Amino acid sequence: MAPSAYLILGAILFSVGTLGVLLRRNALVIFMSIELMLNAVNLSFIAFSYQLKQVDGHLFTFFVMVVAAAEAAVGLAIILTVFKNRNTLNVDDVNSMKN
Repeated sequence: MAPSAYLILGAILFSVGTLGVLLRRNALVIFMSIELMLNAVNLSFIAFSYQLKQVDGHLFTFFVMVVAAAEAAVGLAIILTVFKNRNTLNVDDVNSMKN
């Protein structure tokens, strides 16, 4: 399969993730859309790494995965705390840091 197919798939996934962040109001859906965008970038890194026959794309993908794992841990903790205190995951309802 040609690397351009992977790049097209990565662009489609990134677009879907961007639409999810911009159009949805649920914090979990926004969180999953950000993860989808990170995975689309990883796919592009791997496609370029394969096409150029270098290891740099694999290294960048590893670092993006580490950042995504840290973001998942911290982000889910914040989402659970907000839900516990506000009983909602709608980002429009959670518009201030005050109780």
